[in-house]
Amino acid sequence: QVQLVESGGGLVQAGGSLSLSCAASGPTFSIYAMGWFRQAPGKEREFAAAINWSGRNTDYSDSVKGRFTISRDNAKNMVYLQMNSLKPEDAAVYYCAASRRDWGSLRIGYIDWGQGTQVTVSS
Repeated sequence: QVQLVESGGGLVQAGGSLSLSCAASGPTFSIYAMGWFRQAPGKEREFAAAINWSGRNTDYSDSVKGRFTISRDNAKNMVYLQMNSLKPEDAAVYYCAASRRDWGSLRIGYIDWGQGTQVTVSS
């Protein structure tokens, strides 16, 4: 099982930026893609961004496209999410996740999850 630990959450004003990190450990050679999901209070967890392990393919939800950037550093087994122009509706617990195979979409197939990091955006 791949272990994932998120960091970098916090409180930011609307319009500000925040960078999240996710450290992967364990059998990282088995990872096909890494994703960021988020869950706001009272809402279902939703896909935000993902990147395959080669970095050649990325995917973003419409709500974050153009504002968030996902990247990875394979040498460090790290994945990052740079979040710019944050809005109050971006406030949520952000989860890092890993998938082990190509499911034809970067939005599905995640089986390893981190504990999450809280992002709060003040208006």
